[in-house]
Amino acid sequence: MESDTHRAAAEDPVAAGVRELARRTRFPVAFGGLIEDGVVRVTSIVGNRTHSLAGLTVRPERGLGGRAMIELRPRMTSNYRASQQITHDYDVFVLGEGLRTLLALPIVVDGRPRGVLYAGAWEESHVGGFTTAPAMSVAQNVANELRIRDEVARRISARRDAAVQGSRLEDLRESFAELRSIAAAVSDESIRERIAAVERRLVGASAPESTTTTAPATVRLSPRETDVLACAALGETNAEIAAKLGLREGTVKAYLSAAMSKLDASTRHAAVARARRAGLLP
Repeated sequence: MESDTHRAAAEDPVAAGVRELARRTRFPVAFGGLIEDGVVRVTSIVGNRTHSLAGLTVRPERGLGGRAMIELRPRMTSNYRASQQITHDYDVFVLGEGLRTLLALPIVVDGRPRGVLYAGAWEESHVGGFTTAPAMSVAQNVANELRIRDEVARRISARRDAAVQGSRLEDLRESFAELRSIAAAVSDESIRERIAAVERRLVGASAPESTTTTAPATVRLSPRETDVLACAALGETNAEIAAKLGLREGTVKAYLSAAMSKLDASTRHAAVARARRAGLLP
């Protein structure tokens, strides 16, 4: 039975909250729901005698629940039918169930109403601190669960976006390296200039909004040093770079060594990182 309760709470915090509200207070009827498309749709009801509460939707500012959501605090009436402090948009639902006493508890997450829980009784009942304290605790527990779920969803979305961005950045870097190898094989100066312009756009597109340049401002890599470093940035070995660029492996090592020296880097990985921060590679 306990495992069933935990599964239900994991699936629907409002349903779990409604059951807990009925268990921890002396109110025989409890119901509630979350805001969807601007209105609260009551999705869970316990202890009811009729089906009158089914289909209830509550708008902010309307009725006892709407007022609780606007004021971000619990609201109660011990004589719902005669109350002049609320609108009576939902009388057909509340009075249809025969409720006389009604307590509305807003579910507040980060200062915004996300839904409402209700506790009701068929007779007049003056609610004191003994009853409202556990009821408010239940509403807070539901809010905490929603806050956790929001954060989990945010982190999952952020990781997904980061994965997509990482994939796009890798594609961009591969395109840059490919352009460098194409430019090296082109003798027409005007075409080389056009390719260089595209390369600059690729570098600019990969740059973060604000970066701290740690490479010397006067660093100037030769075209071949840039070619070799662009390939090294993709994780290619010296032999692979040599085959791609039509160079000897020893020549590749020489270009890499020169680039590392200019960038004051002790490894090729450090050279790539400094070249990116200096805006020389995407």
